[in-house]
Amino acid sequence: MRKSVLYVGLDVHKMSMEVAHAESGAYGEVRHYGRIGGDLEALDKVTRKLQAKGAELRFAYEAGPCGYQVYRHLTAQGYSCLVAAPALIPRRPGDRLKNDRRDALALVRLLRAGELTPVKVPDADDEAMRDLTRAREDAISVERRAKQRTAALLLRHGRRYPGKTTWGRGHWRWLAQQAMEHPAQQIVLQEYLDAVREASARVQRLTEQIRELIPQWRRAPFVAAYQALRGVSRIVAATLVAEVGDLSRFKNPKQLMAYLGLVPSEHSSGASVRRGHITKTGNGHARRVLVEAAWAYRLRARVTRPLLKRQEGLPESVRQLAWKAQLRLCARYRRFQARGKHKNTVITAIARELAAFIWAIGQSVEPVTA
Repeated sequence: MRKSVLYVGLDVHKMSMEVAHAESGAYGEVRHYGRIGGDLEALDKVTRKLQAKGAELRFAYEAGPCGYQVYRHLTAQGYSCLVAAPALIPRRPGDRLKNDRRDALALVRLLRAGELTPVKVPDADDEAMRDLTRAREDAISVERRAKQRTAALLLRHGRRYPGKTTWGRGHWRWLAQQAMEHPAQQIVLQEYLDAVREASARVQRLTEQIRELIPQWRRAPFVAAYQALRGVSRIVAATLVAEVGDLSRFKNPKQLMAYLGLVPSEHSSGASVRRGHITKTGNGHARRVLVEAAWAYRLRARVTRPLLKRQEGLPESVRQLAWKAQLRLCARYRRFQARGKHKNTVITAIARELAAFIWAIGQSVEPVTA
């Protein structure tokens, strides 16, 4: 006899969860179970009570700041659990009422109807590397703000660096010679400079940790292969692999481009076709490093010494794809520039095609077993 299914929707928060469940079938009853604590023990109590009904339990909750702890806890016990992509949850245009109870009820109805789009839950190792690359990204942001505050202070008091390149050795020597008029201002300058040094040191430490931990990562072959492409450094490659994961889940490059939010938005109706800026949906961290890498293709195609060193030991097919990418993307940059396109528009187009070459290289790397 086939076991019945009981769908369970969870609206997960820091200190609580709202629970709703629905019986299988289009007219199955949908009920609000209630609010429970946000810990896993409270969830286990609910699971045991619902399991007593003798039905197969299928869970769903919306991806959010609480991460994937609930997913891993439920799947470890053998339950089916779906983590829904928040941006792709269907919502009625006229619905202006929103609270935790209604969210849980709506979630379980959509789960039963098969209308939820799941996110790819990373493995524990992939999530750990993702946290590390994001920590470096945060450290760079802190360093940039510290430098901006220092430059703003000096500019307010008429101190302009005569050189061309800031934050190099010459700039630091110039900064050491700056004596502010008031003791309080000198203290502020010194504190700002210390903040810049501390932030820069943190960036260096995190960069070194990424370099040391990549060889121990099971996805290290993908990181090495992506570095065959111009502009894709170790940090860019590690960020892409940590954020996107296994590219074999994308059937074609267009799916990867859409996942990264690099495809144009569209609002067409009837004979009117209107396309706008890129959608910027999906993973913003991976999209950012791809756009940064795309700037390398504004120069003429050539294999530099650092790039040649990164390609050592890689299969010939990967190196050929990397050279093909250079020839195509450098030529496209020149063509777009000759047509008067804005640089940011050109770079975005280059990043979109670079994602396709990354997808192609990802298919040529031997899959890694968990």
